[in-house]
Amino acid sequence: MTPPRLEMLGVKKRFGATAALGGVDFSVPAGSVHALVGENGAGKSTLMKVLAGAHPADEGAMRLDGEPYAPRDPMDARRAGVAMIYQELSLCPHLSVEENILLGMEPTVAAGFLRRAEIRRRAREALARLGHAEIPPALMTGKLSNAKQQLVEIARAVAIGCRVLVLDEPTSSLSQADAQALFELVDQLKAEGHAIVYISHFLEEVRRVSDHFTVLRDGKSVGSGVTAEASTDQIVQMMVGREVNDLYPRSKRTPGEIVLELSSLSGKKKPRDATLALRRGEVLGIAGLMGAGRTELLRAVFGLDPVRSGEVRLLAFHGNAAPSQRWQQGAGMLSEDRKREGLALGLSIADNLTLSRLNGLGPPGFIIPRRQRAAAQTWVERIGVRCRSPRQAVGTLSGGNQQKVAIARLLHHDVDVLLLDEPTRGIDVASKAQIYRLIDELAARGKAVLMVSSYLPELLGTCDRVAVMSRGVLGQAKPVEQIDAHQIMLEATGS
Repeated sequence: MTPPRLEMLGVKKRFGATAALGGVDFSVPAGSVHALVGENGAGKSTLMKVLAGAHPADEGAMRLDGEPYAPRDPMDARRAGVAMIYQELSLCPHLSVEENILLGMEPTVAAGFLRRAEIRRRAREALARLGHAEIPPALMTGKLSNAKQQLVEIARAVAIGCRVLVLDEPTSSLSQADAQALFELVDQLKAEGHAIVYISHFLEEVRRVSDHFTVLRDGKSVGSGVTAEASTDQIVQMMVGREVNDLYPRSKRTPGEIVLELSSLSGKKKPRDATLALRRGEVLGIAGLMGAGRTELLRAVFGLDPVRSGEVRLLAFHGNAAPSQRWQQGAGMLSEDRKREGLALGLSIADNLTLSRLNGLGPPGFIIPRRQRAAAQTWVERIGVRCRSPRQAVGTLSGGNQQKVAIARLLHHDVDVLLLDEPTRGIDVASKAQIYRLIDELAARGKAVLMVSSYLPELLGTCDRVAVMSRGVLGQAKPVEQIDAHQIMLEATGS
């Protein structure tokens, strides 16, 4: 009997007193796609870092094609044929495509000089195998789109002759068309005999691409099976250890006064024309394709991007304002890029959560640490942030827990208008359910929510009305009862 391409048996890993992996069994045959799913913090990233040589396992064993496998470091793993494509791409934007594809594995002559012609030939060959010979090997990688940069990463894996390819949240920054192209590429790589590990929080993607799945919870493998034979509800129940009922809760909402009004708003480039009225007790969604101008719209409202023309009325305030003024006026924004813009990753949870509003945490000009920690602990408990204490650095949390901290800051500030840009991107199903429930509670309490999302079921399940943005122009908001996913896509594509 042919052994699996990859086997991980009883893998354990501790960081101090924390057991990140408590004994994981995982295997992938050649020519198949195995999905690895679980909540944020379940141990998926740690397991893959052990596989990729970034962390040594404390206990357990790994095998590649039946042979012992224990990489000393990531380069050793690459040489053995294990390639990782991280959610945050690890390319050098100032290097060319061909230089990135062969980085660290460059062919040289005896004197140590690079064989440039051989580098270009191998890069062209790898891109052609993926069906993308049109990408110029000499082009600076930073000039490519996210989708094309991801292809360069995969081409690098192909060029080194990878046996195991790990894709970590590969569609998180892709348009629907690019995501579909990626699925077809995964099918092709599978047919060529690669063993593929696919990590995603989108279970519809898992069902589309994978043959088998394994669920991690609290650092242990708690379930696995044939993907086609398991329902989405069954997988979710394995992930969270309980049933997740009513994913999109909807309490009684009573729309009140208009709290945010935009009149023919246009920015430096986008939006080109946006008019809307958001009321208290309402969740209004903004749909559209990537690049349509949705993020730019929220940034213009919050004062992060310049406004060229048009008017913004926020509660009793008219005109443009800086972000610090928007906070004081009663609006808060959740950025789609929590790592670069939404959070200060080196600061503690307590600092990130309270910095926009320090009132009550000490005498004027001072902060009493005990009060700050107590205030942060209240929100940590209320929205279920998984952490050791409020003093823990935000950068050490999982993506879903980082997102909860960013949302908790808006709650601590007690803003009336919440501008949420992709609030559930890159987080697990259980964390999404918590955020949907929180949004529902806020709307029921009379808060107003303006939410951008690329995930149509989320918009239709959470929002009262949805407006579609296409090429920088915002269409009229319609009640969710009068619009569906097909109509949204027609409007988004200008059809």
